[in-house]
Amino acid sequence: MNLANVITNQHNSENPLKPFIIAEAGVNHEADMNLAIRLIEEAKEGGADAIKFQSYKAETIASKNSPSYWDLDKEPTTSQYKLFKKYDSFWKKEFEELKTVCDKNHIEFLSTPFDVESSNFLNDLMGTYKISSSDLNNKPFIEHICDFGKPILLSTGASYINEVDNTVSWIKNHGNPLALMHCILNYPCNDENANLGMILDLRDRYPDLVIGYSDHTLPKDMKTVETAVILGSKIIEKHFTFDKTLPGNDHYHAMDKEDLERLNQRFDYLEKIIGKIKKQPIDSEMISRQNARRSLVLVTALKKDEVISKDCLTWKRPGTGIGPEEIADVIGRRVNKDLNEDDIINWEDLY
Repeated sequence: MNLANVITNQHNSENPLKPFIIAEAGVNHEADMNLAIRLIEEAKEGGADAIKFQSYKAETIASKNSPSYWDLDKEPTTSQYKLFKKYDSFWKKEFEELKTVCDKNHIEFLSTPFDVESSNFLNDLMGTYKISSSDLNNKPFIEHICDFGKPILLSTGASYINEVDNTVSWIKNHGNPLALMHCILNYPCNDENANLGMILDLRDRYPDLVIGYSDHTLPKDMKTVETAVILGSKIIEKHFTFDKTLPGNDHYHAMDKEDLERLNQRFDYLEKIIGKIKKQPIDSEMISRQNARRSLVLVTALKKDEVISKDCLTWKRPGTGIGPEEIADVIGRRVNKDLNEDDIINWEDLY
């Protein structure tokens, strides 16, 4: 299963509930190739379907006086430019190497581009483009990405619905397959701010699009992610690290390999308890269906050839005879043998 197939609804999963999981490594590699490779390997071991990095240069993503928008207690850098400058050393060569490592580990490589140059060289490395919430209104950049003709995953954090409508229309006009990600653009996002109900709004408003969830809550028991899936998210993206205790940047609100393993176990459990999608009795209910339902039963004995009237009938368990829903077809029939009070009526008793 790859992300492009999920976006175009062409995947066949043995577990229809289980989402496509993107481990968002971002820049948690700390500009160290060995750590980036470790992230790839641990994401695969934890059960992620893809790992996603971020491709940017500080000079093209933020002006030098750009203020922060994250929790300064966790990441004290007050300038976006200064923060991005710490982690922008990976470029085309490094991402080509990481793509090779991903292929060897059988996990899909992704990276979010934040400028034209990175979007150009990433075209040879991945089958789907991710557009950040921060670029949702960046029409020229989005249209440039659309020109690659590939599926697009669009995050919708901090946006009004009319803004989402506009961006969806730009992408649809180019004909790119599209999926939308509910996202709250807080780092971290408090559980009470997750607003997972917006997933339902996106599903109702865009019934032809796959909807996912990009999570920024603290991992804890991963209940926000689990709930997002129950509400219909087909794609899950969450920051990923090898050590949640590391200071700064995106480590503190990321999941690690153990969180990811537990999450996959929860999805397996949910698949078991959700079970069949279409309403029907299951095998273990068949004895209950028979013995706990009711049959038409005589309240008085009848001799052969006597007519059954409504006053002759009641309904009792088990449901091995004619069901009460057939009462209109039973009234007025004659019995073809003597029947006793409390006998269950069967079709072969009537003519």
